[in-house]
Amino acid sequence: MSFDDLGLSADLLQAVREAGYTTPTPIQEKAIPLVLQGRDVLGIAQTGTGKTASFTLPMIEILSRGRARARMPRTLILEPTRELAAQVAENFDKYGRNHKLTKALLIGGVSFADQETLLTQGVDVLIATPGRLLDHFERGKLLLSGVQIMVVDEADRMLDMGFIPDIERIFKLTPFTRQTLFFSATMPPEIQRITEQFLQNPVQIEVSKPATASATVTQRVVTIPSGDAVTRRAALRAVITGCTVKNAIIFCNRKTDVDIVAKSLIRHGFNAAPLHGDLDQRFRMQTLDRFKSGEVPILVASDVAARGLDITDVSHVFNYEPPRHAEDYVHRIGRTGRAGRAGAAFTLAAPEDGKSIAGIQKLLGYTIEAEAFAGVPEERLSQDERRSRSAPRSRPGRTGRPPPQRPEGIEEAGMTPILAVEAVAAPASSNPRKAASPPRSWPARQREAQPAPSRNRGDRAVVGFGDELPAFLARPFTSA
Repeated sequence: MSFDDLGLSADLLQAVREAGYTTPTPIQEKAIPLVLQGRDVLGIAQTGTGKTASFTLPMIEILSRGRARARMPRTLILEPTRELAAQVAENFDKYGRNHKLTKALLIGGVSFADQETLLTQGVDVLIATPGRLLDHFERGKLLLSGVQIMVVDEADRMLDMGFIPDIERIFKLTPFTRQTLFFSATMPPEIQRITEQFLQNPVQIEVSKPATASATVTQRVVTIPSGDAVTRRAALRAVITGCTVKNAIIFCNRKTDVDIVAKSLIRHGFNAAPLHGDLDQRFRMQTLDRFKSGEVPILVASDVAARGLDITDVSHVFNYEPPRHAEDYVHRIGRTGRAGRAGAAFTLAAPEDGKSIAGIQKLLGYTIEAEAFAGVPEERLSQDERRSRSAPRSRPGRTGRPPPQRPEGIEEAGMTPILAVEAVAAPASSNPRKAASPPRSWPARQREAQPAPSRNRGDRAVVGFGDELPAFLARPFTSA
């Protein structure tokens, strides 16, 4: 079957061809005719199956027959994250290039005033995250009584993020006669309850079993001797170096690890950038644009990017550690091997990760093969090795001289070094203003009257600890 057989107009088919698509995916083949017939659809499909086009294409076809009114959008698409919402907006731009349709994107991190201007003019398509949508509604800037088609995308992700109460409220603000398109990768009981409450006689489309990995993705486990941060980072660099990487996403379980791993890769000569929910929205969007354009080939991300990001040609996925939940593994590796392309996924697994790997293999129903790479540590790195691998590179400053060296290993481990144990005695000030400063307060004079004892070493002094250094300062610094 081709797109010509799905009931789409000539203008829309031309835009699809210009986007480079000729054959619909299974979910597109099944969903598009049903949406054009006005049926409610319950789609159970993994990301990467083409489900975004399965609702955007028929929606453009339907919207071409009417006109928008002020503050009353004709269609509503709810997405769990800002990135997914922006991505759907890009799809409308791509497929609707031959149609004069208007849209508004309601997401956080963007000016309310700009969004309100678009709503006042009237939009055909409203793409929003639940929180920002309700903010506009409560301000009186938005009416949902004119919604003809409502789409809830990534519903199980909405559940994970605590948006279900907001979704239920939004459903109640839209007309009972609306057409509802509901998509989810899995169907937990709470999602099942919502579909039974708000969808009318839906047609269920299931194009793949929940939590199954694409057959086009080659999966491997890379065993490492220890799960400590320095050993993991050394192993990650060796695996990346051992692969022919066009571009890659590296997933970490914690946002703090995302920042540390990205900085570590940059210091070792890799072109990488971090992406997680605590970063500024503008920076996140710029990072995604740079990754999509190829300017930054390595993206280090938390699971905020694990679902739904439509980056069609990612060659590799690296799991810095196995995810906390086995289902998230499938969503992570689903970022590669999309649209029939080949991809590869590598997971670093230490002895303490055995339970997580077993859970993933149980979910998949098969064993993931192990693969060895040159340069991956065979034993937990010794103290000297940890220092040498994590020592910052010496770079000349503006004067051409190398900067002062920090204790080895501390910057790599993401710690803040304490450097001011010894201080050079400062000369008397020659600043006349400073000399003429007003008298200090009584507590300051008291402190000056009882100076801390010091132990002289030529022109240097160990300040503030008397004749003996405390034991914790006498020990050498380590990177552990």
